Amino acid sequence: MALFGSGKAKYSTLRPTKTGPNKNTLIPEGLWEKCKKCHGTVYTRQMEENMNVCPRCGFHKPITAQQRIDMLTDCGSFEEIDAKMESVDTLKFEGVASYTDKLVSNQKKTGMKDAVICGTGMLKGMKYAIAVMDFRFLGASMGSVVGEKIVRITELATAEKLPLVIVTASGGARMYEGMLSLMQMAKTSAALKRHANAGLAYITILTHPTYAGVTASFASLGDLTLAEPEAMIGFAGPRVIRDTAQAKLPEGFQTAEFLLGKGMIDRIIDRKNLQHELALCLEYFTSGCKVQDGSK
Repeated sequence: MALFGSGKAKYSTLRPTKTGPNKNTLIPEGLWEKCKKCHGTVYTRQMEENMNVCPRCGFHKPITAQQRIDMLTDCGSFEEIDAKMESVDTLKFEGVASYTDKLVSNQKKTGMKDAVICGTGMLKGMKYAIAVMDFRFLGASMGSVVGEKIVRITELATAEKLPLVIVTASGGARMYEGMLSLMQMAKTSAALKRHANAGLAYITILTHPTYAGVTASFASLGDLTLAEPEAMIGFAGPRVIRDTAQAKLPEGFQTAEFLLGKGMIDRIIDRKNLQHELALCLEYFTSGCKVQDGSK
């Protein structure tokens, strides 16, 4: 799929391959990649054509927010809102690098202003509101801008009577903003409560990894909670819990599959089926079977 293309190939002369006397062949960089789960070598184009899912073991490689939006909306239908909103260093945070420097470097690296993209789009002709987090930007940590953008897209969905879908991926609160970051948990939850009171549907799609303040707020409030296979989801990480509790954790602890068995997640969906199944969910929720008072 062109959606997941990586652009022009780069070339390296570090490891030339001899094809004959005094002849060298340039080897394209990025032609192959190693799967982080099975450690098998996979042809990069094959991985891209398979929606960045390993054809050997099914490992779901993280994708960008824009790739996710392109995958979950009809071509050309997405209209972004609050695209220019960006964080400021209110606390003048200083460390190995200042918060301001980190924001600038992450903006250059990702081409994004902050860690979430919000807007409206169509899927199979059905209009809905969508927000997608991108882990590349400071671990998609939730600061004031992420919280504000989530609230604004929720309020837009409420005003226009649209179902809302949020795709999460986050390491949690943004420590560079201190208490201002923690306040976003209550702020986003309140907006979602008003959306639920209006009898409108809210669907969450949890991707790897979804942790801490995001899990403890809007990621866990969906009328329908979906997840990608083997996504790690929780509040504190397994190592922190293990060291604190001084206990052996169950096998598969905090994976989507583990949480499905415990009732926190409603359904695990492979990426190749996600667009189709999300469309079915939206069709159900917009055909008169609306959620009342936030209950399933």
